[in-house]
Amino acid sequence: MKRRDFIKGAAAIGLGTYVLGKAVPARPSAGMNMPARFYKKLSRNRVQCRLCPQKCKVKPGERGDCEVRENRGGEYYTLDYGNPCAVHNDPIEKKPLFHFLPGTLAFSMACAGCNIECEFCQNWRISQTRPQMVETYDIPPGKAVELARKYNSKSIAMTYTEPVIFYEYVYDTAAESKKQGLPTVMISNGYIEREPMKELCKVLGAVKIDFKAFSQKFYDEYCGGDLQPVLDTLKLLKEEGIWFEMVHLTIPTLNDSPKETGELCKWIIKNLGPDVPLHFTRFHPDYKLRNLPPTPIKTLERQRKQAMDAGIHYVYAGNVPGHPGENTYCHSCREMLIQRVGFSIVKNIIKDGKCPKCGAKIPGVWK
Repeated sequence: MKRRDFIKGAAAIGLGTYVLGKAVPARPSAGMNMPARFYKKLSRNRVQCRLCPQKCKVKPGERGDCEVRENRGGEYYTLDYGNPCAVHNDPIEKKPLFHFLPGTLAFSMACAGCNIECEFCQNWRISQTRPQMVETYDIPPGKAVELARKYNSKSIAMTYTEPVIFYEYVYDTAAESKKQGLPTVMISNGYIEREPMKELCKVLGAVKIDFKAFSQKFYDEYCGGDLQPVLDTLKLLKEEGIWFEMVHLTIPTLNDSPKETGELCKWIIKNLGPDVPLHFTRFHPDYKLRNLPPTPIKTLERQRKQAMDAGIHYVYAGNVPGHPGENTYCHSCREMLIQRVGFSIVKNIIKDGKCPKCGAKIPGVWK
């Protein structure tokens, strides 16, 4: 039985769930009456969601695969608007975004749910559940900006689960924060349709795409999604000129072959250019994928070298605190510009977005 099937049954009999180790009773969310965007009305009061590539056709009284969008008599509603289930103040490096306001804090929020099911998800307790089954906080867009300023955050991050499925909350928060000079970043799987993503680009400050694998087979077997829509999203981000970075969670034997890494790097150079930061991140066993060991550090080092040899300027090794692959080096003269240990900045000598040694412009958002 899939976890989502279990959740449906649990919701029907009023069971609670465990969130961050704490038992929480099921309760309705205050955001259950917000009309959804991007859907088409069909016959017999059915609707078709047009937000993500799943394109769910939903009967009255039912929900889409993400479990957070519901058909009520032919009208579609989002059920977690303004009700995040996780709220933290994180270093922006944790996202990870390495070329976006380094050394600052990001006021980070997540609502329950996701539009795919990765078998290796580290946040499955909140990504593979329903909004009414987790403890939530009442934080409408304006309050999110207020709290971010109160806690000295330099950005707001929509993260941890999948921001695509709480699109309306992301958009309104990003629009409000932009008005007040505070950027919002989205940490996403990139599994979204072109029109809604293009609208988001107008209000977001940056995007980080969790790229699962350069393989349709992997997306099909381990994520329940498709590769091509993610590639299309990456190309759209490039077209729109918004700052974005990519993270590839490297899983031993599943997406770590030199051949696949090489094909990914060639695609990036051809379609996105050499300046998109690429993070190869270490896998740790979790959720349904516990039979594999953590990624050998040598694998990340090999991938990093492959990517740099292919011409990608900024390639990182993630989840290995203290490794030289965490640092930012000038692509022109190889001067160390930012030294990191985990999520901490040890030094940052970038001046006005340039390398102080050779004057090369370093791509990113630095202030």
